[in-house]
Amino acid sequence: MEIASHSPEETMRIAEAVGELLRPGDLLNLNGELGAGKTLFVKGLAAALGIPAEMVTSPTFSIINEYMGKGGLLYHFDFYRLQDELELENIGYQDYFYGSGITVVEWGDLFREQLPEERLDIVLEKAGSQGRKLTFSGCGDRGREIAEQVRRRLGVHPRH
Repeated sequence: MEIASHSPEETMRIAEAVGELLRPGDLLNLNGELGAGKTLFVKGLAAALGIPAEMVTSPTFSIINEYMGKGGLLYHFDFYRLQDELELENIGYQDYFYGSGITVVEWGDLFREQLPEERLDIVLEKAGSQGRKLTFSGCGDRGREIAEQVRRRLGVHPRH
């Protein structure tokens, strides 16, 4: 499923709508080139969980940021700087992935084999200077359920 966003504000609104559908244990895998809007998307998700968007920063150097909001815990990973699976093991990723929070991973495809089977994959692509194309695909039953809920919530018509 593809959704077009024409501005950073619209991307945040889309992310906020997605965030309202999430529950503890859900994982989102965000991919896209540098500057595609992955962290901006997380800011929108955070807003839906009662976490001020301005608190959300890219965890490029810290690998993981944790936020607590009215909607629960948000774990925000960035795999961009990880060199190998051992580094991933050393941060105890499984405790987060299978824990009680909502997990968002930027650059998750770099370690796709370690991601849970149940997840929502989102690819952000630049479409002009401000626009973005967001492609959603659900993996596993829960991932497909979230994707379908997003489609209905945002009024995206399925292709035939």
